[in-house]
Order: sequence, then C-alpha cells, then structure tokens
Amino acid sequence: MTAASLLFTVACSGTEEASGVRNESPTAELTIVPANGETEVRPDTPITVTATRGTIEDVQVIQTPLPEEGSEASASPEAENTASDESEEGPSEVDTITGTLNEDKTEWVSDWTLIPGSTVTVVAKGKSPEGDVTEFTSEFTTLAATPGKRLEIQSNFPVSGDVVGVGMPVIINFDLPVENKAAVEAALEVISEKPTQGAWNWFGDQTVVFRTEEYWEPYQKVTVNMRLAGVQAAEGVYGVKNYQLNFEVGRSQISEVDNDTHRMIVTRDGEQIKDFPISNGKGTTRAYTTTSGIHLTMEKYQHLVMDSSTVGIPPGHPDYYRVDVNYAVRFSNSGEFTHAAPWNGSLGQANLSHGCINMSTEDARWFYENSYMGDPLIVVGTDRELEVDNGWGYWQRSWEEWLANSTLGEPDRTDEPGSPGRPHGTIGEQAEAAE
Repeated sequence: MTAASLLFTVACSGTEEASGVRNESPTAELTIVPANGETEVRPDTPITVTATRGTIEDVQVIQTPLPEEGSEASASPEAENTASDESEEGPSEVDTITGTLNEDKTEWVSDWTLIPGSTVTVVAKGKSPEGDVTEFTSEFTTLAATPGKRLEIQSNFPVSGDVVGVGMPVIINFDLPVENKAAVEAALEVISEKPTQGAWNWFGDQTVVFRTEEYWEPYQKVTVNMRLAGVQAAEGVYGVKNYQLNFEVGRSQISEVDNDTHRMIVTRDGEQIKDFPISNGKGTTRAYTTTSGIHLTMEKYQHLVMDSSTVGIPPGHPDYYRVDVNYAVRFSNSGEFTHAAPWNGSLGQANLSHGCINMSTEDARWFYENSYMGDPLIVVGTDRELEVDNGWGYWQRSWEEWLANSTLGEPDRTDEPGSPGRPHGTIGEQAEAAE
C-alpha cells in the first residue's frame, strides 16, 4: 500500500488482509484514489479506480454521514417550496454515486461529488486476464462543511407533486451566493419522459433557472436530481444535501392577448376553446402599459387587494389606487394580473386598466380555475416589452441567447443521464478542465 493508492491481493474465493506479498495465483490489480485511510478529503474530489492489470468489473460507493457537532440546523426537506431530498423508503437515489467507465474498462471515474463529513467506502471488483475476480476496498473520510459555508436550497419552483403548464421553468434559489457556477450547473440533472433539451441561466448569484428549447411536450413526468452535496460553490463553501424534484407537465394551454382587438384567445392542446373580451393597460404612462411578450402564469388569488404603492405609486399621489379584485392570476412582477373588473364597461372595446388584463367576472373566474403555474400567456401589440427577469419572462430570450448565457454553454439532453460538464473542483480547476 502506498500513500497515493490502494492495492489488495486476495483470493478469488473470498477476501483476506493485504500482506504485501503477491499471491502466486494470477489476479487483477486495481488502484483506488483516494486511498484507504485518508482523512478530510475534499468532497469535490473525484473517485478514480484504475486497473493496472486486468479490467474493472464493478464499483460500488457507500457514503455514511458522520455525526455533526455544533453544526447549523439544515432546512426541513418538507418545507414549502423546497425539493424533497428523502423519500418515504429512505435516502433518495440522488445520494447514489455512479461513475463512468472507459471503453477498455481500465479506468472508472465518479460522476458526482461526495457528502461532506462522511465515511466513504469504495468496493471495486477487478477481473484478471485469466478470468479471476478480485475485490478491492478503500475507506476514507471527507472534509466536513464549515458552519456559515453550507450551501442549501432556499426555495424552488415548481415543488414536488405540482402539475404545471408547458412553459414552466425550473427555478432554484440558493441561500448563499454561488461563484463556481459551472460546477453547480453540472450537478443539476433534468430527466423527462419525452426527450427534449434545455439549459440553465443564472439571474444573480443565488438563482439559477432551467428552460427547455421549446415548450415541454404535455402529459409527462419530469425529475430534477440536484446532486449538490460536496459541490464547492465558492471558496470553502460546499453543498451539504442532495435533492430530488418530481413534477408533472399537464395539458398544453396557451393564451394570446391582442392589445389592438382587445381579446384573449385560449388554445388547449391545439384547439381554440375560449375567446374573451378584455381591456389592457391604458398606456398613458409606461407603468400603465401592459407588457408585450411571452409571459407565464405564476400564482393566483381568489381575492386580492391591489395597492399601487407596491409598484411605486404611494398614497397621496394623484394616480394612487387601492382596489379589491377577484380571480387574480399573476403574469409578471411589475403588478400585472388577469382579474375580474366588473366596473370596466369597455371590455372588448378599449384599454382602460392600470396595466392588468381586465375581464368579466365570469371569464376571470374561468381563467383562474383553469390556469396552471407555467401556462404561456402571450401579449402582442403594446410598445412596452417584457424584460427577461420581470417575473418569469425567460422565454423572451431566444434559444440561442439562452444557451449562450449558460455557464457550461452546452444543451442538457433530458433523455440522457448526467449533464454537461463535471461538478468536481474549484473555479480554477473548472477553468483548467474547460481548456
């Protein structure tokens, strides 16, 4: 045994302690790094198994978290807007360390990072040229995450169990800033029943968003594996938990609003099902102009008090308003909702609102009851363009722009395991690997 590797020679019929004396029977020879007995191994260090004689037949990695003393309490996996990291049966599959074996079966490299502060056992089987199978083992411990430098998910949209519209992105908000964005992107794996491709974009240092090239195909399940445990998000900052998100894409419902005709047309699964008279923003100021572009429905309220002070028009201002509305569906962060406006006598004729889409009570109730989070709502005909970071305006970027804004710069195929890039290493090591 050397400091850099582990080499056991054991009989095919069982295992025995390595004695340093080569067995006369022909055996495979494997080297495992990190080596047996190492301590405080960086959790973003890849595990490598190399065959110096024979081939690699199988590698299993077992992680056992060590008891933590005085560490910060972690967020409950059942917290609102947080992906679950544990199933009812026990640890999720996201804690399983898989690896990639080269074509001639002489090198295996782990795909994911390791849980900080854990005992890691690597059991590898090698096959000699003569056909004998030998088992090799390495056990080491990983460096624990430092209190105050433990990256976790603060919230995410959607949450497990949600049924969403075909435009729905995956939005992850972290509790700490992320500098090593390439490593974090590489730790996020999106799998869908119907193949497509997408990519992640960052909005600031704590929010990352996955969007597909085209809308999701309807009626399918999507899984997001967030293998963040052990990823070095910034200097000395490590992810401490893995998460899994499971949601469903429902029917395809797309609504189009024409500012000039004052109508909303709703199409479901390719067929028009509704044609509503509406009234958009009166457009006398930018604040009162409904934004044009591809919006997504975000949240809804059966009853909502709309106060202009939330959009910068305080009490005492000539344009100040405070009104009670029913059946409100948000589609931006600049105060825009669809909602019932029984006081508006110009539905289908003129634009008189403060920027919202006014509807009759009956029509607003239907839209409220039949909207999923993530349904596309497209507005055309106004001179105010929706910003990409206004609400969920992510479809305002073309696919080429979206892909160019991904740190990894490569699309992620949702019908293939893994993701572009590798989650191992610091920013500097990521840059070297990219070169």
